Amino acid sequence: MDSKVRRLTIFCMISIVLLIGVVVVFMNFDQLVGEQKTATVTQEVHEEQSLQLEDDGKVKGADLSAFMKDETFFDHDQKEYAGVEISTGEQNTEETSGETKVTLLATSVEKDLRIKIVDDNGKAIAGYDFLLDVDNVGTYQDLDKDGIVYVSGLKPGEYDITMHDMEGFEVPTKPLTARVKAMVSYTAIDDISYLIHTEAEVDAAVEDSYEKEMDAEDEDDTQYTTLLDTDSLENAVSLGIDVSKYQGEIDWDVVAADGVEFAIIRCGYRGMQTGTLVEDPYFRANLEGAKKAGIKVGIYFFSQATNAIEAVEEASMAVALLDGEELDYPIFIDTEGGGGTARADVIDADTRTLVCKYFCKTIKNEGYDAGVYSGRYYYYNKVHVEELEEYTIWLAEYRETPLYANRYDMWQYTSKGSIAGIEGNVDLNVSYLGY
Repeated sequence: MDSKVRRLTIFCMISIVLLIGVVVVFMNFDQLVGEQKTATVTQEVHEEQSLQLEDDGKVKGADLSAFMKDETFFDHDQKEYAGVEISTGEQNTEETSGETKVTLLATSVEKDLRIKIVDDNGKAIAGYDFLLDVDNVGTYQDLDKDGIVYVSGLKPGEYDITMHDMEGFEVPTKPLTARVKAMVSYTAIDDISYLIHTEAEVDAAVEDSYEKEMDAEDEDDTQYTTLLDTDSLENAVSLGIDVSKYQGEIDWDVVAADGVEFAIIRCGYRGMQTGTLVEDPYFRANLEGAKKAGIKVGIYFFSQATNAIEAVEEASMAVALLDGEELDYPIFIDTEGGGGTARADVIDADTRTLVCKYFCKTIKNEGYDAGVYSGRYYYYNKVHVEELEEYTIWLAEYRETPLYANRYDMWQYTSKGSIAGIEGNVDLNVSYLGY
């Protein structure tokens, strides 16, 4: 067989084999595809069976709303959306779960921590007995449910604060690191507003029930009850009054027309039993009214502080309530008796003097003049007045001529005064200051 015939024969045989192969594949195509589909389905079923299911039959951990995060799901032609801010998981939790997001804030005055539990509006969350862990110290509960936990007796340094889970609240996932101060720095507490209450929030009849009653040695029947003439008093500069909620609504224009030149206005007080800080309900109206009438103003705070930390709190509250308002007269701490049953009645002269110092130092560091108010008996027996010489001294002694022998800059000479524009009694004062 010549070479030409041989090549032709081989070509034909190869063609026949290929043709047979194509026919066989074509005839078995459906069966082969079916087997492939079966293998794929079997694999998927196996994977599905390995997943953990919740009690309701949903796949554990599955995000059934994941498609909502795909911005092109409803519009496949839209590749991106300009200006869209992607929320964090923490924000999504708040929006979808309906839980109240909690933030922890902490301040320290001296070897202590005051931890505030606040919402997104910065308001203390009241009504819940939250639990907080203070690193290496212990667990503390908000027993009075006011949204504030106080921890004292701490060593200076840094502490991590964590919050236990509470149903209905999204608690912080990371600890708050707070620094405990070694000693008072005589600066106003920035977030003191969290501790200030209105009278609607306390039992005012209990916390502010003291009817002023001078010690017997500090008054007699010779006291004046009308506004004096400065010309009749040696070194007297101006005449004034001091007022609080007990004077009610005041017609300040009439008061000014009656000869009042200055007014010392109570901004607030510390509760005599619980120690709660309370704003005088008439403070703002009195401050605004007196200023508009052209009367010079100062303010005072009725103290029930029993230590230096509380004194700084009281001074901080006075400054916070002023909110930058300028004054003509000092900010005074009113330290006097509470009838024998008030919380500060038991402190000794050393402590009371310390309270006055810390209050006044804090006030001065905030740019205001500071002063101390008390009666003759207290200055002689309950306060070391010689340690307060750098501050304005306001004396309460109700008689024609004070018996108090030390320096004083203002004199409250009666609590039974009468002034046009004010119903009932009012305290009357003489100032020897050059304001």
